[in-house]
Amino acid sequence: MTVTESASGGSGPGGSGPGGCASGECAPSGCAPAGARALHEGILRRQSARESAARTYARALPIVPVRARGLTIEGADGRRYLDCLSGAGTLALGHNHPVVLEAVRKVLDSGAPLHALDLATPVKDAFVDELFRTLPAGLAGHARVQFCGPAGTDAVEAAFKLVRAATGRAGIMAFAGAYHGMTAGALAASGHAPDVRVARLPYPQDYRCPFGVGGPRGAELAARWTESVLDDPRSGVPLPAGMILEPVQGEGGVIPAPDDWMRRMRRLTAERSVPLIADEIQTGVGRTGAFWGVEHSGVTPDVMVLSKAIGGSLPLAVVVYRDDLDVWEPGAHAGTFRGNQLAMAAGTATLAHVRENRLAERAATLGSRMLSQLGALAEEYPCIGEVRGRGLMIGLELVDPAGAAPAEGGTPPSPGARVPGPAAPGLAAAVQRECLRRGLIIELGGRHASVVRLLPPLTITDEQSAAVLDRLADAVEAAVRTHTDRDRRTGPSGRQQRSSGRAAGAG
Repeated sequence: MTVTESASGGSGPGGSGPGGCASGECAPSGCAPAGARALHEGILRRQSARESAARTYARALPIVPVRARGLTIEGADGRRYLDCLSGAGTLALGHNHPVVLEAVRKVLDSGAPLHALDLATPVKDAFVDELFRTLPAGLAGHARVQFCGPAGTDAVEAAFKLVRAATGRAGIMAFAGAYHGMTAGALAASGHAPDVRVARLPYPQDYRCPFGVGGPRGAELAARWTESVLDDPRSGVPLPAGMILEPVQGEGGVIPAPDDWMRRMRRLTAERSVPLIADEIQTGVGRTGAFWGVEHSGVTPDVMVLSKAIGGSLPLAVVVYRDDLDVWEPGAHAGTFRGNQLAMAAGTATLAHVRENRLAERAATLGSRMLSQLGALAEEYPCIGEVRGRGLMIGLELVDPAGAAPAEGGTPPSPGARVPGPAAPGLAAAVQRECLRRGLIIELGGRHASVVRLLPPLTITDEQSAAVLDRLADAVEAAVRTHTDRDRRTGPSGRQQRSSGRAAGAG
């Protein structure tokens, strides 16, 4: 892929583009002034020495952001990057969008309290008005909202407590590959839980269908499995307090739920009085091409868990639910930082801007185009096992194409389906490194960290999307070439030669 990039920032739909060049291109860090390099290296060195071993993004992305606008981040070393991580989906409007900055400044200049616990304030009132204006029609007219601690994982915990209190039941149903957070209950419902406290169900997908068939047939089998677990008195799973699902599994590998399957889950839960919890923490606020991910299927959940983009880049998390579930006693779920006034103001501005400028529709159009272009890239590189996603939530699963052979005696795939190759996390990590060298920030996800994920802001321009895909294509080519060269050097003969050399030296 090749595009001609202008040197101007460009203006995206509903917002101004990033400052500096549209592509984010600039001189390599080696050309930066010595003082800038020293600052960059010193901060990274001190971070490594002082911060927890649990840090994640900082390990794969050794950059020191000092300025940012729109899609572009500038590092302390003078390099600029196109940011397709967007705070793991938090930055619906990109970095420092003017409407967000204006909303925050207005609160700061007004003398309003910045901390108000759960007291009513004009800022909160405006946020709730705008939030309810965007909710699915079947929920907006009779909803309640609970403000939680500032992270999505706390909202998930609150949702579990809510449905347990409302139903008098204890169990939760969740899906393989899910990610709902890192606190105890949220982690127990996620796909990488260290022990099993939640009933796990198959999540339908085409490329790695748990039943080996994919497509509508695979989704039907997944639905039947769920129905059987719910109705079989000896399934070992009592009727649960609730079912939680993601309209698109993000950390699980960017896997969109089929719309018919979503509707089937809604029917199954409604018929059995099991509240359906939609985790819209990453899929919400236009990311998937609809304001909320459940709207693609027309499903109205009983509970919605919201965070990330609803705070306009600042920490905010809420649970929205049907009013008849509101059986909590005062203080049943609380938290000191429920009243983040700056986040509510930034969130109100973000929600309104996305709604008024139809950025969800823009995400659907541009996302479809990017998926098509990435599909063409996959035809060129067999190591791209599948391109998938919805709106501007896009993933490329990287595989070892040499291993893509049907297992002996295995179920044949559906007509036209490709047999998945083994996951290639090493290749995915190489693509991420090559992207960073080219000034592109991307995330990895999926079951084996082998899915390259793109989460650009909804304000990304056509020109910027072309630059992103150019750099990604170059990175894939470079990573494949590096791996091919390495495999050639470390093939059977190469390994044997080095082994013989070591043996000779030892003698």
